[in-house]
Amino acid sequence: MKNNFLSTFATIALSAAVGGGVGYFASQNNAQISSWYNTINNMGDTTGVTNGSNADTYFASLSNESALEYPDLTAAAERGVRAVVSVVKTEEVAMSQDWNPFFGFFGAPQYGGEGSRSQTSSGSGVILSPDGYIVTNNHVVENASSLKVRLNDGQNFEARIIGTDPTTDIALIKIDAEGLPTLPFGSSDALRLGEWVLAIGSPYDLQSTVTAGIVSAKARTLRVIPNAFSIESFIQTDAAVNPGNSGGALVNSRGELIGINTVIKSPTGSYAGYSFAVPETIVQKVVADLKEFGVVQRALLGISYRVIDQQFIDEMGSKLGIDAVGGVYVAEVDPNGAAKSAGIQSGDIIVEIDGTPINSQASLSELVGRRRPGDKITVVVKRDKKVKPFEVVLRNKTGKTELTSQTDAETALGGAFLELDGKSLKEYGVKGGVRVTEVQPGGVLSNAGIRKGYIITHINEKPIRSIRDIQ
Repeated sequence: MKNNFLSTFATIALSAAVGGGVGYFASQNNAQISSWYNTINNMGDTTGVTNGSNADTYFASLSNESALEYPDLTAAAERGVRAVVSVVKTEEVAMSQDWNPFFGFFGAPQYGGEGSRSQTSSGSGVILSPDGYIVTNNHVVENASSLKVRLNDGQNFEARIIGTDPTTDIALIKIDAEGLPTLPFGSSDALRLGEWVLAIGSPYDLQSTVTAGIVSAKARTLRVIPNAFSIESFIQTDAAVNPGNSGGALVNSRGELIGINTVIKSPTGSYAGYSFAVPETIVQKVVADLKEFGVVQRALLGISYRVIDQQFIDEMGSKLGIDAVGGVYVAEVDPNGAAKSAGIQSGDIIVEIDGTPINSQASLSELVGRRRPGDKITVVVKRDKKVKPFEVVLRNKTGKTELTSQTDAETALGGAFLELDGKSLKEYGVKGGVRVTEVQPGGVLSNAGIRKGYIITHINEKPIRSIRDIQ
């Protein structure tokens, strides 16, 4: 067992895969901005660090008695548990060739369907609106054939996926209900190291479990989200979390949502170390995009870069004439990107974005990740030992400032599809897939040589078992 074990809180592990130091990051236009997104733009400093003089003043004002007092977290816990739900995913997975039904006698899952079996896993979610919008993790709902949500009061609902964002591991789902209890957003920017927080979720299917800890660190990058455009700026806490906590709430002492619990770091994969939550600044932006557009409006700064830390100085400092840590070094500039258009060049050192110092991958990715294509940011760079500000209009990955919307799979591919039942799977000798029932001339399918009657089993090496998978 590795000493530093990383896993997601649901029963499915996330593998680490993202190379560090290279980034294109997200952002957006001021048009059609929801109230959730407006909240994000009104937030302040991302560091949440209290300077020494303020801390000294605070300690000088404490009496011996007040210094020993603990916060009363009961109201925060009572508010939180009402709005945190259990999410149960059913997924159809390919059956192993050496599967033996004899193992069913020993409590192994009973497999249903020819060539596949149903597998369930559970996580958590947080109710954001009285009409049933719920935020959770992408890995909690990924590849789901069905989703069920169990409320704190025991009610059960079928859920549907509104949208997912693998780059932040956030998903938005919906149940048909009214008058649900909700959890208001707090400010992850305002969090201070050592501040008390609660983790609420359903570890090991123990619904409405509350644990307490403190904020151990902010803006952590773990490189656990396997996506080239991933945004990681985790809140680290020592609250006890375990498999099943994924998608649950990280709550401050005022009962406000300040993060979505996502990752464990421990020697065993269960609670023995630290937990990490996506901060609400990212959650709010992603949820607003998914609710309004069905997809995340990811804007890019249009650079590849390296953080200027001691390793960078040791490896490249003398060659580049850089002898002090701090900022990020712009290695390459996309000729069609936002940075190039604004005048930023290869070799520049980005030291500040919108008044916030940039000293890590997490700080840069979070600041840009809060915004949409078309948004303007002020980037301060150091060039030839001089500091200069640039106004950058952020773009999407196609080099444009326009917003995008979710495109229906049939429209995008130029065809129509039918999901296969168990009899058809056996007839065609496949473990999963959808039948092409119509091909439009000049469409993607037609141009690729795909004809009516073909069975699509994989797209980009990912198994296709439903029209939802294609979407």
